[in-house]
Amino acid sequence: MDRVYLDHNATTPLRAQVLGAMEPYLRGTFGNPSSLHWHGQQARRGLDRAREQVAALIHARPEEIVFCSGGTEANNMAIRGTVEQRGGASPHVITSAVEHQAVLRPCQDLASRGCQTTHLGVTPLGEVPPQELRDALASDTTLVSIMLANNDVGTIQPLEELAAVARERGVAMHTDAVQAVGRIPVDVRALGVDMLSLSGHKLGGPKGVGAIYVRRGFHLRPQLLGGGQERRRRAGTENLPGIVGLGAACELAAETMGADSARMRSLLELLETRLLAELPGLRTNGHPRRRLPNTLNVTLPGLSGEDVMLLLDGAGISASVGSACSSGDPEPSYVLIAMGASEDQARSSLRFSLGPETTAAEIHRAVKALVEVVETMGGLRP
Repeated sequence: MDRVYLDHNATTPLRAQVLGAMEPYLRGTFGNPSSLHWHGQQARRGLDRAREQVAALIHARPEEIVFCSGGTEANNMAIRGTVEQRGGASPHVITSAVEHQAVLRPCQDLASRGCQTTHLGVTPLGEVPPQELRDALASDTTLVSIMLANNDVGTIQPLEELAAVARERGVAMHTDAVQAVGRIPVDVRALGVDMLSLSGHKLGGPKGVGAIYVRRGFHLRPQLLGGGQERRRRAGTENLPGIVGLGAACELAAETMGADSARMRSLLELLETRLLAELPGLRTNGHPRRRLPNTLNVTLPGLSGEDVMLLLDGAGISASVGSACSSGDPEPSYVLIAMGASEDQARSSLRFSLGPETTAAEIHRAVKALVEVVETMGGLRP
């Protein structure tokens, strides 16, 4: 059975061009980028090229890119590194209630060690109101960390406004842009952030590699100690094949993002229109306009989102009930609850996330399968 993959927010297939770029570094070009001999210098060229490719996609300088193992490490580097470098005796961190666990859990750990933590609320559409941030800032605020785009519902935050509020008070600003980079244009200068996290496997690159943008002149305390790699900001021999793959994925995204995003947005509108027509009572979640071009989160009243997902899986459709990092968690989506949903409504949610290779035929097949699953389960119930 040919399967339909609609869970690109969890991970994306490795694109063919990316694999092609990686292959030489899995075989012949195996040197350590820190070595001074010929093999090392060949490896260093690949590392430097990838740094340029990543920087170009987000309009940064190559020296502002620090390679790491993925979005989780990048978020930890930003949050812990800033608090430890700049926090003083009584640091204060502001984040939002809808962040990924890779932001929430480092903040929770810091709170257990005496750091004050404020979680900003969101509107029913999932946005952080800039005024809420303005009201929460205090004289001892060290860091604000607000995601650029939400992984569950796709809402894009008014990050330029939020960063401007933080900048007015001289507070460091970090954004988890893992779901945004490669899907929408991202310009770190226009956003006004000090740090930005991204991950390879969310934009057609390999798993286990990512990067953090650190604005020139901004200093973080390193979280991994050892050698002097990454300008002494992240110790450890670099994952060269992965980094080359990340660079190739970023370069490919820069070339194709406009067309890919327009195509995904058109297919997403098709999916949404058909579901609303075929399943009266279905509700969509997130901002109707300020959202990722590939993400649709819906509530199926009276049904278990997890049960629906499993039945869809049996029909050959891969969708999700939320973040892959929360799979198996019996708790309802904290993102939807923060947006005002009840626990029952949050448990009735389902997420579809499209990719550049998604087709209209796959969308029609997914709709047909979902309608059949809902009918099998007795239909939607208020």
